[in-house]
Amino acid sequence: MTDQIRVVIVDDHPMVAEGIQSILESYDDIHVIGTLSNGRDAIDKLEAMDPDVVLMDLNMPQMGGLTATEIMLERRPGTRILILSMHDNPEYISSALSHGAMGYLLKDVPTDEIKNAIDAVMRAERYLCTGAQGSIAPKDQGDREALTEREQTILLQLASGRSNKEVANVLDISVRTVETHRKNIKRKLGIANTAGLTRYALEHGVLQGTGVRL
Repeated sequence: MTDQIRVVIVDDHPMVAEGIQSILESYDDIHVIGTLSNGRDAIDKLEAMDPDVVLMDLNMPQMGGLTATEIMLERRPGTRILILSMHDNPEYISSALSHGAMGYLLKDVPTDEIKNAIDAVMRAERYLCTGAQGSIAPKDQGDREALTEREQTILLQLASGRSNKEVANVLDISVRTVETHRKNIKRKLGIANTAGLTRYALEHGVLQGTGVRL
């Protein structure tokens, strides 16, 4: 099939990775193209493997899932990353989302929920399993400081893929001013990197049409 979803599993526990692979390979529209044991390998092989979706564990040797997620999305923003973890702590979940992950699954979810999550992120939708929804920190549900109109404009520019210098040229402001706004946007939204800003923009319709809707 030419339209199969290409999935990579990154987990340092072979039995877990093999079990997930067995589950996913029972679906005709999914092709597990590889299993890796740490974030460093995932980054090194990202371009060659060219996955649509990465199932990423959090705690791994050499490089953990959060750092790997951030670097992978900087190099290849179109990759959908789903965190698959045993931790239901709100801080873990919020941190994963702020680093750009599109979803969070607990390792004890029913097998069909993994498939549901993959389908959701392929539709550019965020996915939280039931256990993660119940544990998510309240501030991630909208209790944030509002962005100013200027910050909304800069968010739109950044989410469109422009660099600080390019945004400065478009808006006729200094690069330092853009950097200051960028830091404030990340602080207000609780987002750690540019990939996370892009995910936020997609989820909230910032990149749809010409208006900015937050």
